Amino acid sequence: MIWKNSVMNPLPNKSHSVEIAERMLDTTPAREVIPPHPSHSIRWLDHDYPSQIAKWQYHPEIEIHLIRKSHGSYIIGDKIGAFEPGQVAIVGAGIPHDWMSDLRPGEVFENRDAVIQFAPEWLESCMEIIPEVADLKQLLLESQRGIIYHGKTRELAADLIEKVGRNSGILRIQALFELLGVMAKAPTRDKEFQIREWLAIPVGHDATVAVESGLSYIFDNLTKEIKMSEAARLAHMSEPTFSKYFKKASGFTFSDTVRKLRIAHACRLLDQSEKSVSAICYASGYTNLANFNRQFLTEVGMTPTAYRNMTPDNKPKSAPLSLGLRSSELVKTN
Repeated sequence: MIWKNSVMNPLPNKSHSVEIAERMLDTTPAREVIPPHPSHSIRWLDHDYPSQIAKWQYHPEIEIHLIRKSHGSYIIGDKIGAFEPGQVAIVGAGIPHDWMSDLRPGEVFENRDAVIQFAPEWLESCMEIIPEVADLKQLLLESQRGIIYHGKTRELAADLIEKVGRNSGILRIQALFELLGVMAKAPTRDKEFQIREWLAIPVGHDATVAVESGLSYIFDNLTKEIKMSEAARLAHMSEPTFSKYFKKASGFTFSDTVRKLRIAHACRLLDQSEKSVSAICYASGYTNLANFNRQFLTEVGMTPTAYRNMTPDNKPKSAPLSLGLRSSELVKTN
């Protein structure tokens, strides 16, 4: 990915987080993989800082972000700025971003962030079916520049982000559209655009094609038989070539990625259904219970039964995969 015609905020009295942010501008962001959930259109989560998922990264989903506590520095695109508690931002699909709190040694900010993520295609499909939702089209476009909200809009949006998290089902979707409506109607004085213009490199590099087509194939067949030969065919590559580029772009082998995504799916089923472990084994794409238990143990550090019997607070939190897609390296592979 590349950017142009954007500016970096000058920040006096540099903190440690500002220095980190400036160094990160010389690196390329990781590609975060957010596995789709069969029962949810959107993803809501909160997390501590530091956290494994709080890093310099991008993903194809739109993200709405609330900072509940701490001060520090953020990067959106190639713009560095300062944040404080209560900051609300929307970041469009494919825009690299990160928020770094200033920390004392050993310090942790619990539940620092509240985050909402959803695919822009989902919102676009809503616009096609529900004419009233078409009012959000401009917000969808503006999100590609990254927006930080101020004033009354920030106050309303922060409350609605928390409301999305408190609710489920139709009430969660209702709260989300109320939030998007507030953002769409925000007066100009309440909107601080972060990027003048964002441009993505066309998908033409072999490594990008391999990882994107491979992930698409995995998601479409997560509960079915998955063959690397078929993923390679869809990428129009030989198996050895596909395997090389997939590993180079993602940092994982194809089989490792399949395992991680299938076990993440199994964890959701263990959390949200009463299905037996053997039924979840087959529903997660495995045909052998012993192999499923072995793969689950490798990925989670315990058996599926032990995982299910743990209290929610003690269960290991699932984290999206961070795939280290590096555009500068992708260019060199051609």
